[in-house]
Amino acid sequence: MRREYDVVVAGHICLDLIPKFSEEAGKNFANLLKPGKLIEVGNATISTGGPVSNTGIALQKLGVKTTLMAKVSNDALGHVLLELLEGSGLAKGMTVVTGEQTSYTVVINPPGIDRIFLHCPGCNSTFSAHDVNYDLCKQTSLFHFGYPPLMRQVYADKGRDLVAIFRGAHEAGATTSLDMALPDPATESGRADWDGILRDLLPHVDIFMPSIEEGLFMLMRARYDELASQAHGSEMIDHVTGDDYAVLSDKILSYGARVAVIKSAHRGYYARTADAAALAEMGAAKPSRIEEWASHELWQPSYHTPRIASATGSGDSSIAGFLAAFVRGKSLADCMKYGCLVGWQNLQTYDAVSGIKTWEQTEADYVAGFENNPLDPHSAGWTHEAAANIWHGPNDRS
Repeated sequence: MRREYDVVVAGHICLDLIPKFSEEAGKNFANLLKPGKLIEVGNATISTGGPVSNTGIALQKLGVKTTLMAKVSNDALGHVLLELLEGSGLAKGMTVVTGEQTSYTVVINPPGIDRIFLHCPGCNSTFSAHDVNYDLCKQTSLFHFGYPPLMRQVYADKGRDLVAIFRGAHEAGATTSLDMALPDPATESGRADWDGILRDLLPHVDIFMPSIEEGLFMLMRARYDELASQAHGSEMIDHVTGDDYAVLSDKILSYGARVAVIKSAHRGYYARTADAAALAEMGAAKPSRIEEWASHELWQPSYHTPRIASATGSGDSSIAGFLAAFVRGKSLADCMKYGCLVGWQNLQTYDAVSGIKTWEQTEADYVAGFENNPLDPHSAGWTHEAAANIWHGPNDRS
């Protein structure tokens, strides 16, 4: 039976304020922010932010019938945020409360350096299982939730609300997917028992989509600390081996997730899938050709970008690309390629969504092809399929 929506995106939402910095600002940024100094910037981009809007609007632009489910306050920021969403026709599942603060983020993103976020979680911190519309889940093929580490109530009490949310979505018949955020180790979220939370949660998660840093922090903390120490100022992700991905994905699948998709920035997308019996339990959006999805270990290189305007929301956009291909019944390898491709689209503009193209335009880009970044798994047993430019791991059935 056809459901009314292909995807509902739930979880964290905020209003983003993104001032434009000059090229020179990025070259000397360490000396730029000094007390008492006036820093001249360009026009600001004001947009919705967080995975609910970033992933949801990108999905809609990709032709996926989408609605959103998140919480804002009846304050000035909330009015602006809702006005932006209503213009996209995506506000049906939103909850509006009084007496709280709408979440906002100031994104400091000078050219050439990594982003700095000044973030107020606001009423994301009070979002709970009671804010989820399970009747709407019954009308949706896939339920996607983003950034629980930035939502205090859902991870409190050993993740009781988060488990209840995903159990309820599964009981409504929806396929479920989950995106994470990297907790600050010094915060309450960073001190939470994420291994224990995920042990209880992942049996209700069909597609688990953390970044490699998030996955290691939550499920292999000793290895995360070791790699962070090895990096010595370089990017930790470049020190992660294919064996690390295999151990992490083993744990994710053993905890009950059916598909582990690990976002890896300039190193692309890694994916590992369970056997056919497990995939058959994936809900309304499960693959129609389950055998073709079963028991894979693949790594798709990212696409080369000569100049990155901004990486704000790139992970959220890449998830939209993956899920847009998934609900259209594409293969695992194609879903990974579309994930990398829509992530590439995001990097071309300063905000999170204006660079995202239509599905038809994205398909044309897929056919035309782009230059891939080089990829080395740094582990034995990996083979490169040159025609498709994808890597097969030692745990891949092919």
